[in-house]
Amino acid sequence: MKKILSLVLTLALLCAAVPAAMAQTEITFWHTYSEGEEKVLTEDVIPAFEAANPDIKVNAVRMPYEGLNEQFITAVAGDVAPDVIRMDLTWVAQMAKLGALAQVDTLPGFDAILADALPGPMATTEYKGGHYGLPLNTNTTAAVFNLERLKELGFDAPPATMDELLAAASKADPANEKWLFAVQGSFNWAMLPFIWTLGGDITDETYTKATGYLNGEATVKAVETIKGWYDQGIIGPCILGEEPATWGGIEAGNYAMVVEGPWFYSGSDAKPNNPVSTIPSVDGRSISIVGGEDIVMVKNTKNADATWAFMQYMVSEPAQLAMTKAGMIPTMSSTLAKVDTSVTPYLAAYVEQLKTAKPRTPSAAWPSIEETLNTTFESILRGNVSAREGLDAAAAQIDTLLAE
Repeated sequence: MKKILSLVLTLALLCAAVPAAMAQTEITFWHTYSEGEEKVLTEDVIPAFEAANPDIKVNAVRMPYEGLNEQFITAVAGDVAPDVIRMDLTWVAQMAKLGALAQVDTLPGFDAILADALPGPMATTEYKGGHYGLPLNTNTTAAVFNLERLKELGFDAPPATMDELLAAASKADPANEKWLFAVQGSFNWAMLPFIWTLGGDITDETYTKATGYLNGEATVKAVETIKGWYDQGIIGPCILGEEPATWGGIEAGNYAMVVEGPWFYSGSDAKPNNPVSTIPSVDGRSISIVGGEDIVMVKNTKNADATWAFMQYMVSEPAQLAMTKAGMIPTMSSTLAKVDTSVTPYLAAYVEQLKTAKPRTPSAAWPSIEETLNTTFESILRGNVSAREGLDAAAAQIDTLLAE
């Protein structure tokens, strides 16, 4: 009789477990993490989330970055899209305009995330006044120096202000391939940190108007200043795609300073000859550019609650700190303050720079805006058009694009 009762009890427990297992919600997460990043995600972050949320299973799928935006659009159209995806932050507004993403700023817990998020990365989730994702990881550029070249110019340490650096302009020697510093190129990623630091802007604060900003007096002056640096041989020829490029130039001592991302240091031994600090300031401004990825919910997901729970966890302190082991930089202010840079001390400058970094214009028309900016900057630098003429025309074009 005891054996029979024991068997009945075992069967009852098994039957009770079946509904619980069947009730588990599975969400699919597309991402483009590298191999090392994926290892932390799948071995640390997702198991911790699933342990805290046993009713949710995360199916993480590593996707190729190349062509992912087109693949995502096709998947949405065919109703075979994932529930949640990590995507390049410049894609968010475009996908929101297509109706592919769920607006998340009305969901519970969003306001607390908004209050803690770094302003620059958070702005990349905006479209038409709403938020369509959360900033997942971020990066920026900062000033990388060559100590030997600095000493040749009379500096014992990286200068804190642009005025200090420019005071050594007379020691630039282009004939012997020695310039004061480098602007990486005429494209927006390289130009905008200098334009912003010099006091210029691309649009108003709501990203709805370029006229009066891109062609405002401050921006015209900023672009004229950069062109003046080039014409005078203060900055190197890489601004127009010529050699020496930034990496080779800073390591060889052609430049005292370049503006580069933390990837300059990743995967290598310490570079004591190449310290990094925030971009030398102008009138108290040191402003760089926001890069990184956002995490977004697919609008037609059938698992919105589980997806939102996962998204919130991915920007939580435990998940964000765990991903720093793979080189990810957190997007939340409170978490950023807890990043241990003792192993990778170069990251401290990037963490500081991110506090004031700005996003590229969060607009569904960004690809066209980017092309307009890049073409205009190059044309001005080559002397094909004046800064005033070029920026007036570009502002008018971008106004039209922003209104779409």
